[in-house]
Amino acid sequence: MTRSMAGLAGLTGATLVAAALLCPLQARAQGSNGLSNLFGGIFSGQTPSSTQPAPAQGGAQAGSQSWSGEDGASGHPLMTAAAIREAAANFDNCVASMWPDAARRNITQENFQRFTAGLTPDLRIMDLLDSQPEFTKSIWDYLDILVNDNRLAKGKEILAKYKAQFDATEKAYGVDRYIIAAIWGIESNYSTQMGDRSVLQSTATLACIGRRQAYFRDEFLSALEILNRGDLNPDQMRGSWAGAFGPTQFMPTAFKRFAVDADGDGRRDVVDNPADLIASTANNLKKDGWQSGASWGYEVVVPQGFNYMLADRAKAMTIAQWEKLGIKRATSQPFPQPADKAYLLTPAGAQGPGFLMLQNFRVIMKYNPAEAYALAIGHFADRLRGGQPFVQPWPRQERELSRAERLELQQLLAQRGFYKGTPDGQFGGQTRDALRNFQASIGAPADGFASSDMLERLRGR
Repeated sequence: MTRSMAGLAGLTGATLVAAALLCPLQARAQGSNGLSNLFGGIFSGQTPSSTQPAPAQGGAQAGSQSWSGEDGASGHPLMTAAAIREAAANFDNCVASMWPDAARRNITQENFQRFTAGLTPDLRIMDLLDSQPEFTKSIWDYLDILVNDNRLAKGKEILAKYKAQFDATEKAYGVDRYIIAAIWGIESNYSTQMGDRSVLQSTATLACIGRRQAYFRDEFLSALEILNRGDLNPDQMRGSWAGAFGPTQFMPTAFKRFAVDADGDGRRDVVDNPADLIASTANNLKKDGWQSGASWGYEVVVPQGFNYMLADRAKAMTIAQWEKLGIKRATSQPFPQPADKAYLLTPAGAQGPGFLMLQNFRVIMKYNPAEAYALAIGHFADRLRGGQPFVQPWPRQERELSRAERLELQQLLAQRGFYKGTPDGQFGGQTRDALRNFQASIGAPADGFASSDMLERLRGR
């Protein structure tokens, strides 16, 4: 359900944006299925729909809170305060102009008018679309919060309560029930935190205002199609500020591609019907390439002196080849399929555990293109089936860099000729590669881990 915003996929390292309990919404919303209302945009820096910041003073009233009335942080011309006000003033005309496209999708004029009547823009979304976090959260803190005893207990209850539905889904789609249960738990805390914004209002706002109008125009029209067909009603289509809804957070376009009527009642209800919800989530993963009976990956021990330049998603090798380089399972067990191809992920660099990631990990990343999120899903699924916590410790002594420090690190890398991009405080693959090259130049492990020590080394202190 996720086809993410450019630049989010492929980010690694301990610097995860979203300062507190926020939802991984932007990562999915800007090109995919729009995920969760629990945590905010791992690597994307977005604020969640269900945990809103304090109301801003001034600006137009939108929904339950006010828009700040300020230019967006992205600097995009459509995110200036003036452009937002101008587009908001034209909102009714913009919505009306989509009727010909709606008609081509076989939406009746009666339903178009009924579902769009009274729509107003929620301008608070403009602040959420362009928010940039000042502080960051480490991957170990992220995992601690997501994979906890309470959620594990609830997940086991869900697996027992809907055993028949999980049995039928595994038989039909070959997708591991524990992965589906993990997604359900992390996305909405088992249907208790799904967001309360109108999907129609959110997608209409984003279709007519701001820098992602083309993408959200399709989401808005797809939401109208869902209502026109009668799969869901407007009260069920409430969710995140970017339009994700239901316990496993479908964007409207993802619903169209993957939702199924598992119980044959004539409706694809991924909100209130557990059979449809479980089967639709499995169908999504299956169509994205899920391999039945296979793991998502393994925790591994990376040997001293390892060439961390090989820890890259683009550098997949067979597990047998990794073993020849000294990689071993942290549990000391043998790898069951040495011919499987995997890539090495070291999210805390040389100081933390390593992971060999298989095809199913890549599939989870299609659901949400953040490696930290996919790691949480895989680990949570393993814990639900009775597995143990990770064996190796995280470098909990490490302090996360503030946005100002991240920006400074990029600037210093640029001054030394390692970073060619525009410093923005957002760490992606280009920053990681630049940091690796700097680390290699000073004889440090080239793991791309943005520690406070690396910042000090760049400062020359």
